[in-house]
Amino acid sequence: MGSFPFAQDPAQIFYSVMKMEDKNILMARRIAAEVHNAGGHTYYVGGFVRDLILGLENKDIDIEVHGIPVAALEAILDGLGERLTMGASFGVMGLRHYELDIAMPRSEVATGRGHKDFAVFVDPFLGAEKAARRRDFTMNALMQDVLTGEVLDFFGGREDMARGRIRHVDDQTFAEDPLRVFRAAQFAARFGFTVAEETTAFSAGMDVAALAGERVMGELEKALLKAQKPSVFFEELRKMNQLGCWFPELEALSGIPQSPVHHPEGDVWNHTMQVLDEAAALRSSASEPLWFMLAALCHDFGKASATEEKNGALHAYGHEVSGLPLAERFLGRITSEVKLTKYVLNMTELHMQPNKKAREASHVKSFMAMFDRSVCPEDLLLLAKADHMGRLGPGMRREATAEEYAEMGGRLREMLTLYKERMNQPYVMGRDLIEAGVKPSPLFADALAYAHKLRLAGIPKEEQLLQTLGYLRKAQQKSGDKE
Repeated sequence: MGSFPFAQDPAQIFYSVMKMEDKNILMARRIAAEVHNAGGHTYYVGGFVRDLILGLENKDIDIEVHGIPVAALEAILDGLGERLTMGASFGVMGLRHYELDIAMPRSEVATGRGHKDFAVFVDPFLGAEKAARRRDFTMNALMQDVLTGEVLDFFGGREDMARGRIRHVDDQTFAEDPLRVFRAAQFAARFGFTVAEETTAFSAGMDVAALAGERVMGELEKALLKAQKPSVFFEELRKMNQLGCWFPELEALSGIPQSPVHHPEGDVWNHTMQVLDEAAALRSSASEPLWFMLAALCHDFGKASATEEKNGALHAYGHEVSGLPLAERFLGRITSEVKLTKYVLNMTELHMQPNKKAREASHVKSFMAMFDRSVCPEDLLLLAKADHMGRLGPGMRREATAEEYAEMGGRLREMLTLYKERMNQPYVMGRDLIEAGVKPSPLFADALAYAHKLRLAGIPKEEQLLQTLGYLRKAQQKSGDKE
């Protein structure tokens, strides 16, 4: 069961809405009053009602209007403001300057795979129960009368929430959109619920291959950014046998053994799930929380192929490199964002280095070079911490593991501070070489790279320039000798 407060009394739910001074809520009441005068009913629907019951804030307010013709609703909205048509064929409207989705009951019939082709029929007189039946899960099929506060619960949604259960409403309507497989998993992760056995079994038979990558990414993003334990998303998909199509690189980690000395938590799957949950606790500190979470997901993909036994011991040498094409292939499946991919690949390649260098008391020069290669040194240290914390075996205390990491983490932060100090000092640029009388040439790039190494070493700019000019003269001499 989830850890959310549960409002059993519908009157309590309604009272909480009536206290809201949000302009969208106030407009919903005005619309509902006009609809009532025309002989119809207006209901809050979907996630708004669900989150009220769970005691969560939800600014996405959806209302559904029943019992009056489309033209009558259009006339009401025209009298209240500037009507917007956000989906004519779907019966969805709005008002300019309001964040309020105003819909009419509709039924959908899929005509193709992956919810890419379907016919939609707007029917204002469909009836509340039939309208609710097209919703995905019982907790999302709840409706609340905007004027009276009456909660309509045709499918046991409130009981399912009380039990912490995600259960689909109807086999036929649920099957019309395969994305609901991933929605079930992300809701379970976000709310700390479990997917009902019948929903898990039904989802296992659904074909998700034709879904668009960006739709899958949308559900993944919610799980990674809104769930306290994103691992639940993948654990539920694994129960459904629905990892293989979109997450084969992750599925391949199941059963890949690790050294019990270094990884008492078990196989690579267990480790990755623990790292994900540890990363979730750190994501608010990351420069790009979603990118950071994806790096945590991908960081050990290479262990599926790199793991081997040598002299009776398990090793995964080079997995941080062998995992790069796997991570790139996975990301290409769900996103076309170049900067995101670059970030994740860079973090994956470097994720082993911080803790390794701290344990081995590496030279300052080695730390500076590592941070310089990183697209985001701060996030790299966050990933290194999550990687270390994701090694909790049976009986191990998280607090003890965190305490164990404290000294190593302190050294890493000390080195990062030093790196930032050196990067903030004046340094040699191309114009400095030109002002010193050097003519631009193909050797400039090598000279500036040499100057950058001096900068990393903490050498003042004046000395950097002198040494770089000397380096450039020698390089020019060698070049002349070759000619």
